[in-house]
Amino acid sequence: MPPRPILITGASGQLGHALAARAPAAGLPARAIGRPGFDFDAPETIARALAAADPALVVNAAAWTAVDAAETSADAAFRANRDGPATLATLCRSRGIPLIHVSTDYVFDGTKGAPYTETDPIAPLGVYGHSKAAGEEAILAAGADAIILRTAWVFSATGKNFARTMIAAARRLPALRVVADQRGTPTAAEDLADAILAIAARILAEGWQPGFAGIFHATSAGDTSWHGFATEILALAARHGTPHPDIIPIATADWPTPARRPADSRLDTTKLSQTFALALPHWKDATARIVPAILAQDETP
Repeated sequence: MPPRPILITGASGQLGHALAARAPAAGLPARAIGRPGFDFDAPETIARALAAADPALVVNAAAWTAVDAAETSADAAFRANRDGPATLATLCRSRGIPLIHVSTDYVFDGTKGAPYTETDPIAPLGVYGHSKAAGEEAILAAGADAIILRTAWVFSATGKNFARTMIAAARRLPALRVVADQRGTPTAAEDLADAILAIAARILAEGWQPGFAGIFHATSAGDTSWHGFATEILALAARHGTPHPDIIPIATADWPTPARRPADSRLDTTKLSQTFALALPHWKDATARIVPAILAQDETP
């Protein structure tokens, strides 16, 4: 009888794509699923997907991630980020399936002035952050064997993300204005996926341990501003022939958006290291890998 797979939700997203692509190298049979077969707006699909896959573990990478759009679509954001994950966690509990759920640095308001630990009080600034915080609470209340991984500023060679946006803008514009007073940690989807798969492999090998439960922070090493991130991206892209525009630092107030962002959402990843002996690569090393992959993909017919 073949081993039961891990079930990866959100297959079409950056993280879901990376998880599905990298699971074989981690020695994990995996089944990735997305809409319409798994849709938090259609709760009946959640139970159906679990029954069909009969997974040994679930990784929930499905979410509403459009931060600004959430401000005018709060009901949809809460269905995707709270109600759906709550249903999933309840079903995982009833089936005895461990759950790894991905959350965000935007549960914090960014005023601490130092990296946030898992026990720091949350204070979301916008609908997206509130919906993700509510999802965390609902999952923990469901009583499943659950790990919640907060991450930040995810980027990859696929999908919609800051790195791809900057490269596309550099090809069109002589100058870019980029916010310089928000700090955080760019995190490559593939590095986060590797960490998640390592945790999943350990759970499946050792069985669930009480010390695994709860919230962990999982980002790349180091930190920067959006301006610093853009500067690194475009310096790397320029080496491959992409135009290099002027990159002008601006304040958050100079780039108004529907949703407020935390000014300093750095996350302390000590607990992840202590519990799972995991540390993600530095964001600059990740960027050096991802930028050429973006350019290569753009050149593919």
